[in-house]
Parts: sequence; C-alpha cells; structure tokens
Amino acid sequence: MWVRGAGRGPRRVNTSKGHTVEIIGVIIAGIIIGLLGKFVAPGDKDNIPIWLTILCGIGGVIIGWFIYSAFGGNGSNGVDWVRWIVAIVVAAVLVVIASTLTGRNTAKRL
Repeated sequence: MWVRGAGRGPRRVNTSKGHTVEIIGVIIAGIIIGLLGKFVAPGDKDNIPIWLTILCGIGGVIIGWFIYSAFGGNGSNGVDWVRWIVAIVVAAVLVVIASTLTGRNTAKRL
C-alpha cells in the first residue's frame, strides 16, 4: 500500500492485513455484483450455478475497476458510483458469456 508522508512524497508500507481485507472485500463485492449482473443480464440466466455467478461477479469487480482506471477514473471522496456501475455491466457481460459457454442459456435465439 502506498501512503503519503508528511511532505516527503509517497512511500511503500507493508501491510499484510490490508491485503487480506482487500481480498475479502473483493469476494463480498463479487457476490453482490455477480447477483446484480445476473439480474440485469438480458434473457433467462437463472440456469447457471451460484458459484459461476460469484466468479463472474469477482471478475466483474476486478475487470470493471481496471477498465474504470484505464479510462481515467481515479475515485472520489465518497462512494464512486460510476466504478460500481462499470463493475455491474462487466459482470452482466460475464454472466451472459458464462451462460452461453455452459450451454445453459435458455433465451431464444434468432
């Protein structure tokens, strides 16, 4: 983790507890984002297993945050809603891909 010292610029701080909290946070956010992604995905996506939904959510959080940062997103003082919306959209895309790849997509194809 990088912290800013008093007038000395950023410096590296070794916090293993911080990494554990981040991993747990990503898993919890992945569960929520995966379920939201499944909800907003078009078609009937209720046939994919919950573990796959959670993996899509975790992937949505990680990839969504990367995409958000790549386009200049740098966070805000409060809740950064745009970053979470990007994560939900990415999770929805991953749910659609997972549903298609597992052959459990029951939506009608034209």
